[in-house]
Amino acid sequence: MSERRPRPAARNGRKSVWRRALNAPAATGPTPPAPRADPPEPEPADADSVVQAALYRDGVRVSTPASLADTFRELRDQPSGMAWIGLARPTEAELLSLAAEFDLHPLAVEDAMEAHQRPKLERYGDTLFVVLRAARYLDAPEEVDFGELHVFVGPDFVITVRHGAAPDLSAVRRRMEDSPELLKLGPEAVLYAILDSVVDGYVPVVSGVQNDIDEIETEVFRGDPEVSRRIYELSREMVEFQRATRPLVGMLHALMAGFAKYGTDEELQRYLRDVADHVTHTSERVDGFRQALTDILTVNATLVTQQQNAEMRALAEAGFEQNEEIKKISSWAAILFAPTLVGTIYGMNFREMPELHWVLGYPFAIVLMAVVCTSLYFIFKRKDWL
Repeated sequence: MSERRPRPAARNGRKSVWRRALNAPAATGPTPPAPRADPPEPEPADADSVVQAALYRDGVRVSTPASLADTFRELRDQPSGMAWIGLARPTEAELLSLAAEFDLHPLAVEDAMEAHQRPKLERYGDTLFVVLRAARYLDAPEEVDFGELHVFVGPDFVITVRHGAAPDLSAVRRRMEDSPELLKLGPEAVLYAILDSVVDGYVPVVSGVQNDIDEIETEVFRGDPEVSRRIYELSREMVEFQRATRPLVGMLHALMAGFAKYGTDEELQRYLRDVADHVTHTSERVDGFRQALTDILTVNATLVTQQQNAEMRALAEAGFEQNEEIKKISSWAAILFAPTLVGTIYGMNFREMPELHWVLGYPFAIVLMAVVCTSLYFIFKRKDWL
């Protein structure tokens, strides 16, 4: 592992200023008005992936640099300032420039470049690296869309790297700028706001999934043939949702375990505990959804099996009835065939034919036909063919 690059001399000593800001009591005097928040910006279409960069001092925005280089330069000139840099799908060059300026660990930078990481929290010296999986519910296709967010939190900077449409960090920035008392607590307050936004984004997803499960239950008992596929697709989404929410519980508990060690502000501790409670509740709901979908799939399989058994029974009954009809037809055909056979033999009219000139020949033939037909009738009747 390569050695960490030392920070520029102009930025040494900022850690103590940051800690003092975290432990300082909230200001009681009038709060300067927060600057007007910028409207949400669309994702950049050109090579520049910086969605927004801003410098803050005492919870108030003091500058909005146009580029990363300007942000680095102005942050060096603000010994008690904090930079908040938001990027969307940044290039490798941009991440490397951030790594060189803020002394980011190479492993964290590599994760931010590649994305597709599991939610986690890593501490590299004075820098926290957090990976979050945001989610949003899409009403039209009735599915859950997942995004990935990487957050670097240092003594005087916050860097967010977004992969995907969620979450809407512009709303987080507006919220923090409207609460300068909270924003002046430093980068940890920004991390709290980001965590809170991601967790709050799970609420409509939970509601949407609950509605989907209710609809699926109705479709299952209605016998919809497409319901099995919908159950399977929603189960896969719940697996992804579970992977997004379950690690957050441990991450937030790890943050809370470091409150005393890193001198986190007491009010900020309360906020983070509240987020942890919401995450735990959401994780339990997601676990319940997975179990419910498993049960629904079992019930659906049982109903499908019962329906197939009923269809097979109906086919068997139809086949049985058809066999009975065939027996009756065959029986009557055999009964009618007997006199036909006798009449055919006696109707050949050969010159040298026995009993041809017999006086009782005709009555004998009629009686023979009747005896054969009656015998066949009783035989078939005894075998329940008639």
